[in-house]
Amino acid sequence: MTFGGDKRMLYLCNAMTDNLMGEARRPGRIEVVCGSMFSGKTEELIRRMRRAEFAKQKVEIFKPAIDTRYSEEDVVSHDQHAIPSTPIDSSASILLLSSDIDVVGIDEAQFFDMGIVDVCNELANRGVRVIVAGLDMDFRGVPFGPMPALCAIADDVTKVHAICVKCGNLAYVSHRIVEDERRVLLGETQEYEPLCRECYQKAIKEK
Repeated sequence: MTFGGDKRMLYLCNAMTDNLMGEARRPGRIEVVCGSMFSGKTEELIRRMRRAEFAKQKVEIFKPAIDTRYSEEDVVSHDQHAIPSTPIDSSASILLLSSDIDVVGIDEAQFFDMGIVDVCNELANRGVRVIVAGLDMDFRGVPFGPMPALCAIADDVTKVHAICVKCGNLAYVSHRIVEDERRVLLGETQEYEPLCRECYQKAIKEK
């Protein structure tokens, strides 16, 4: 029994080693994680960045300077998981600050200028793995900022879903529940709720 247990442990250790070696060998690429608010986008970004760190890669994560909801510097998920980041005002800063970096993470990419698309392409062409997280649509259900273009050039797109607070189905959009027509309004559950397509249509008809 002990020998069998040792063999299983050796197998698991070898699998973990192979997994991390595969992580370290990933070529330049763009990965996009998108969805509505409360869907786990930032959580997934943090998870992938932590794995890259564990694989002894040099990582750097950037976020828009305007996003100070949980922290002025850290990227923080709704579940309060955090990772140090560099707040920036312009996508061009990413190229200046990411020399000699293996993996670049970008959170809340919808708030960046359209130059973020060329920045991500240039990094990937240099051999950098780029992991981007952002809202795919705004509160009106309209594609948000550079996200459609980022999804188009990505090597891999992962769409994650929150749960509709009305019916429990997969959420489609972040419905704004306060009276404010600005496209960019930083907020949490006091300002937004995730709704499926059907519940969203009902909500906007009731306004």
